[in-house]
Amino acid sequence: MPPFVAFAGVLGGLAVVRWAYKTAVRINRELEEMRLSRVAEAAHRGAVQTLKQDPVTGAYRPG
Repeated sequence: MPPFVAFAGVLGGLAVVRWAYKTAVRINRELEEMRLSRVAEAAHRGAVQTLKQDPVTGAYRPG
């Protein structure tokens, strides 16, 4: 009986790991879609600013 319990525990553990991996992949995919949609929306509105170098200090500033 103990080998059966150990085998069942291993199978249960693998099922939990598989479920957690699929959930993490799904959540990351949803977050990436949301991030890309926000970037596309900002680009569509023209809200994306570029940086230009200040000739005096050499620092990059929005402009």
